Amino acid sequence: MIAPPLADKPSREAAPVGSRLAASLIPTSRFGGAMPWVIALFTALVVIAAAGGLALDNLAGNARAQLSGAVTVQVVEAEPALREQKAARAAEILTEEALVRSVRVVPRAELVELLEPWLGEGATSGEVPIPALIDVELTRTADTAEIAALSRALEAEVPGARVDAQSDWLRPVYDALAALQYLALALIALVACATAAAVWLAARSAFANNRETVEVVHLLGGTDGQVTRIFQRAVIRDAAFGSLVGAGLGVAAVWVLGRQFAGLDSGMVAGGALGLQDWAAIATIPLLAVALAALTGRITIAFALRKML
Repeated sequence: MIAPPLADKPSREAAPVGSRLAASLIPTSRFGGAMPWVIALFTALVVIAAAGGLALDNLAGNARAQLSGAVTVQVVEAEPALREQKAARAAEILTEEALVRSVRVVPRAELVELLEPWLGEGATSGEVPIPALIDVELTRTADTAEIAALSRALEAEVPGARVDAQSDWLRPVYDALAALQYLALALIALVACATAAAVWLAARSAFANNRETVEVVHLLGGTDGQVTRIFQRAVIRDAAFGSLVGAGLGVAAVWVLGRQFAGLDSGMVAGGALGLQDWAAIATIPLLAVALAALTGRITIAFALRKML
């Protein structure tokens, strides 16, 4: 008696089952209750870090724009009457320079008001000699050679006059702002890596919990692509929910911080306000979070399916 031929094992590519049937066999509506909230927390951190970095960039840019075309002239002289004469002469010389747009001798009362919080009664007693200050607005940004030429023109007729580019005063501040921007970028990169790692762990756990069901789907003719899409849809749902919640929390935190800084009533702080382009960049963060989660989930499931071969 001849035995009947054995049935071949169904191939993954042969007679694929319908997508709806495959999806009904693999229950992956959630990767875990904590997964969306982890993504929400990471998204909120990225929104806050990105808003801070953009605000610092605006602050530094506005400060450079305001100070790059201005210099300050100090006239150091202990004798008050002679100091005033030298300041007036320096103002006349500066007015004749083609590079200079406007000249303003700062009144002594204004200088005393600025220095009183630091010097106390010494600012008003006259015991501490306060140099005369002249604010000079230039027609354009001057380089080092032009500033030096301006200084030589003053020193020739006004001994004790010193020209300082206002942007040089804030160079340490610019360096600190740049360091904070790099720190914000590093934080964003670290949070992105942490988000990818969290999605990777959740995807591996979900696949391990449904491994036997995936094998049944393969025996029924389901393809790797169908299985991957089922898990990826679950990743996208969780990531979309979490990123939207996190973006809302992050924007709320940025708004509260913005109100607090606005209460300082400082012109320098106001220069860091976020513009329309900044908010547009922040709005892309939830989309990028979903894309990162979807890509990570797809790669994770693809590797897990390869190990089943």
